[in-house]
Amino acid sequence: MIRGSVHRFGDNVDTDAIIPARYLNVSDGPTLAAHCFEDVDAGFVKVMRPGDIVVAGSNFGCGSSREHAPIALKAAGVSCVIAKTFARIFYRNAINIGLPILECPAAAEALQAGDVVEVHLESGRIVDVARGKEYQAAPFPPYMMEIIGAGGLIAKLRRDVQARSQL
Repeated sequence: MIRGSVHRFGDNVDTDAIIPARYLNVSDGPTLAAHCFEDVDAGFVKVMRPGDIVVAGSNFGCGSSREHAPIALKAAGVSCVIAKTFARIFYRNAINIGLPILECPAAAEALQAGDVVEVHLESGRIVDVARGKEYQAAPFPPYMMEIIGAGGLIAKLRRDVQARSQL
């Protein structure tokens, strides 16, 4: 289970809003995290706490296909992103780096900045703790839970190769 406070964003948050293009010559997580949402919410990294959750509207992560955006979010301590919809390439990049993201229009509409939320990835259940309201997203299939649990696709593949080499 994931539990964190909500940081709220609107529709069409593109990858340049998540991590400005001027930082694309950097690939390490901590440096990217320091500039996460810099141009749209300069105080984000100051108030962000490890485990917090980003909630947004439609088409979150639109724009370029670079992995810098989900890496910046994960390195900043974001434990999960809930949105009405995601840009497809962002969705895949997020899963590939082990950042869980859930499409749930009802939760994305209702949750407000500062709300404390519990997210149950295996079932897709999202709980607004203060209001006691529950929302249902599609749960992740087992193979995607393995990728997320391992910390990303590369980490999962490394773990699988290591396990096979010990047979």
